[in-house]
Amino acid sequence: MSSRVQVVEQPGLAPAGLDPDAAYAALAARDRRFDGRIWFGVTSTGVYCRPVCPAQTPKAQNVRFFAAPAAAVSAGFRACRRCRPDSAPGSRHWDHRGDLVGRALRLIADGAIDDGGVAGLARTLHVSERHLHRSLVAEVGAGPLQLAVSRRAQTAKLLVEQTDLSLAEIAFASGFSSVRQFNDVMRREFGIAPSGLRRTPSERIPSADPALVLRLRLRPPYDADALGAFLAARTVAGLEEHVPGRRWTHRRVVPLPTRAAVTEVTVHGDHVVVRSGADVRDTAALVRRVRRWLDLDADPATVDAALGLDPALAPLVGAHPGLRVPTTVDPWETVVRAVVGQQVSVAAAGTLLARLVAAHGTEVAGESGLRAFPRPAAIAALDPAAITGMPGSRARTLVALAAAVADGSVALGSPDLDEVEAALLAIPGAGPWTTGYVRLRALADPDAFPASDLGLRHAAGALGLPEAARALGAHVSAWSPWRSYAAQHLWTSLAPAPVKEPS
Repeated sequence: MSSRVQVVEQPGLAPAGLDPDAAYAALAARDRRFDGRIWFGVTSTGVYCRPVCPAQTPKAQNVRFFAAPAAAVSAGFRACRRCRPDSAPGSRHWDHRGDLVGRALRLIADGAIDDGGVAGLARTLHVSERHLHRSLVAEVGAGPLQLAVSRRAQTAKLLVEQTDLSLAEIAFASGFSSVRQFNDVMRREFGIAPSGLRRTPSERIPSADPALVLRLRLRPPYDADALGAFLAARTVAGLEEHVPGRRWTHRRVVPLPTRAAVTEVTVHGDHVVVRSGADVRDTAALVRRVRRWLDLDADPATVDAALGLDPALAPLVGAHPGLRVPTTVDPWETVVRAVVGQQVSVAAAGTLLARLVAAHGTEVAGESGLRAFPRPAAIAALDPAAITGMPGSRARTLVALAAAVADGSVALGSPDLDEVEAALLAIPGAGPWTTGYVRLRALADPDAFPASDLGLRHAAGALGLPEAARALGAHVSAWSPWRSYAAQHLWTSLAPAPVKEPS
């Protein structure tokens, strides 16, 4: 490959709402606030980088800005081997957007093109393939197919670097149709043959079992103590286990396309170690679900700076820098948690959920003793009167929701979060609190705020903020698009400080 590349000039604004001069100033200052939001290619070297790249700052006339790594690859650049932009945490910049581009990017990240191709994605979004391609290229700089190919390449690179699988196994597990296609794409994305990406055994994570072991990067700071306390308080017996400590470990069943797998996670500074019994073909889905569950793609500098502007919220942000919003590996499970948890304590809800798992969950291969969460069809088949421990009206709501999810009336995988919320509200017993909580925890909306939540209202009142739901909802509009993080700060302020335990 030539060291110089020919690129099409970027239109108008650089990504992240910056003009090219401001974007260049951000990379010259190595501003971490823009890491994961902009990438830049250097025409004199043919590589693309992150704004925090330690290499010498290139001349402005040699720089081109991009909104996604795939756009840089489409323009002919390969990934820098110093800042490794292909391995950096992602971005939540698109997650609060309900427009075509935002919805398309979420579906592509979830593997929609692997399942139904570009035509299937366009049908899901109710647009033509041409319009979808034009919209993505105009805003992101790459079409849907290039975005999907880059996703496969990143999954393959993770497996090449961190496992002992053969290159042929990795090629097919990552979704490539042939080894030749795999080799061609990897050379185009990274400027090197796949074998050149393989690390020495000493650089890989040691594993005493045949589990898939991966490192997933995050952006520090990361409040692991608060996350561990959240997970420990909500551990459902039979479904998951929490081992406390300074470096806690959380183990649970994760539903995946091929089969459910027991997966454990541990936070280590700037990365999370994941050990899973997943089928290697499910690597991309596993990575996506764990990253979303533990909110590994958050940009704490941007979120904390935005929320810290409110004098009432600033002390909470200062006490918990890098606080994340834990979501879910299974939206359906979280819908059930929301219904079961209506007007009861966290501990009482955990007891009811454990009963459901024990009675209707399915066994998982291995000797973990854990069971997979009951699927919607299993709950829909129940007689509400047979669900003990909760009021009859709530049991009926649970069964009705299960039936709606099972028959597709409520499509939890839809990229249109407003559409999902409207479908949930049509179920008797699923009110604004339930749907707001589902948006925040199940659908990973970074801008959700269930203002009617009693805990949020009490925490707001303690800070001198409005305590009435309507007035509180109006006040927090200033915290958009990060209202979910504000809610997590308020909830965390009500919890006792986690005990610092030895590792």
